[in-house]
Amino acid sequence: MNDDAARSTQPERRNAQGRERSAARTRGDGNRGSLAPGERRKGTDDSRTIAFDVLRQVADSDAYANLVLPPMLRSRGLSGRDAAFATELTYGTLRMRGRYDAVIALCVDRPLDKIDAPVLDVLRLGAHQLLGMRVPSHAAVSETVGLARSRVGAGSAQFVNAVLRKISRTELEEWLELIEAQESDEIAKMSVVDSHPQWITRAMRDALVASGRPVDELVSLLEADNASPRVTLVARPGLISVAELGAQVESHPGRLAPTALILEGSDPGAIAAVRDGQAGVQDEGSQLVTLAFAQAPLEGTDARWLDMCAGPGGKAALLASIAGTRGARIVANEIQPHRADLVERSLAAVPAHSVEKVQVWDGRDIGTQEPGSYDRVLVDAPCTGLGALRRRPESRWRRTPSDVKVLATLQRELLTSALLAVREGGVVAYVTCSPHLAETRTVVSDVLGTLPEGSVEMLDARSLVTEIAGTDVPLAERLDVQLWPHLHGTDAMHLTLLRRVGSTVVA
Repeated sequence: MNDDAARSTQPERRNAQGRERSAARTRGDGNRGSLAPGERRKGTDDSRTIAFDVLRQVADSDAYANLVLPPMLRSRGLSGRDAAFATELTYGTLRMRGRYDAVIALCVDRPLDKIDAPVLDVLRLGAHQLLGMRVPSHAAVSETVGLARSRVGAGSAQFVNAVLRKISRTELEEWLELIEAQESDEIAKMSVVDSHPQWITRAMRDALVASGRPVDELVSLLEADNASPRVTLVARPGLISVAELGAQVESHPGRLAPTALILEGSDPGAIAAVRDGQAGVQDEGSQLVTLAFAQAPLEGTDARWLDMCAGPGGKAALLASIAGTRGARIVANEIQPHRADLVERSLAAVPAHSVEKVQVWDGRDIGTQEPGSYDRVLVDAPCTGLGALRRRPESRWRRTPSDVKVLATLQRELLTSALLAVREGGVVAYVTCSPHLAETRTVVSDVLGTLPEGSVEMLDARSLVTEIAGTDVPLAERLDVQLWPHLHGTDAMHLTLLRRVGSTVVA
């Protein structure tokens, strides 16, 4: 594998990284260093405390920061610039943990796994302020030491002070050169600099190459995973138009989906249409693949649709709103009761005539229990979520290669069930928020290989997507579609469209 093109971009990246650091608020009193130890306050501001508390919840309970942080900000009364600072500090630290761990490792005299986990989180928060945010060194160090004093004790605070002062003496570009020098393999270098586990970096490279993209785009893809995503709204057809939604909020139209608006602010919960369910927060790539599925040509009736893995309900709500404009109805299926409750809430504004029911059932059983019962079936399969690392940065540290194997087995079972549940002439969409080949093409080819020859045909998803998004959207010359954050500004959604044309029962 020739990675010369990827290697050649390293110097330019280092020069650009200094210009592209976050514009988050500069915090700190600036005079702390002149105070005697006994006069120093024992804590720090609420923004840093919240960021630390979120990191601990993420580590201790497998929580997701995007679910923990917003309610914590509200409960502690943080808004405006303070909330923005806490948000950047939290997400930036989670995204760049791998890079900061490599820097910290050069500044301590013990392996990182010998440092207490809460202390290590404090060090990561300090490193992000020093190397990834526009926080003056004196403020970053003194405020983080105050955080350590209040959360992990005075003794640990002294250790934190020593390590952060050492980090502060060297610029980011020099640290990157030092940590790159420790790695001889180019994938390893890119992984540590752009803070991804090596197995994910390699999987992303393989998926790019399989999509006909040049390998030097790998750098841009990893960097896109580390960028803060925009908040995208969906105007659900029949409930509210894009123009009506745009009149409620400062925004601009999406690039790909006609239902999408890009929010200029960051609090969608303050928008009346979102609270009422006429609109929602949904990645533009997720909207696009849903619209393409609803537009896919089928033969015969088009009245009964199934969302096989409907939780938490974003795609189900968009599908149901479309179904309502076309005289169809949807069955929203979810195996987990608490996620089925989320689906119910997402569908609250959708006219009752377009929702047949929300059911709690194992999707793997639907094909045998209800064979040939649906005109359209969406399989938004559970996956590793590697396509949404910019939204859930902790996933990169939580997932392992073994997860791919387990999930791929489930994905094959769900897709097989869907092809049994759809009637002849009907359409199945296989969707994942992961570009990993083992979760996308391999699953489809494995399932088709178990079915009678000629019983299923692959539809041209690419042409449907270009009809919706425009012909200038860069897509591989294939029947399936793979979206990318660095190319399309979306999560890395995969879409395969299949039409059943014969019996899918093996004789």
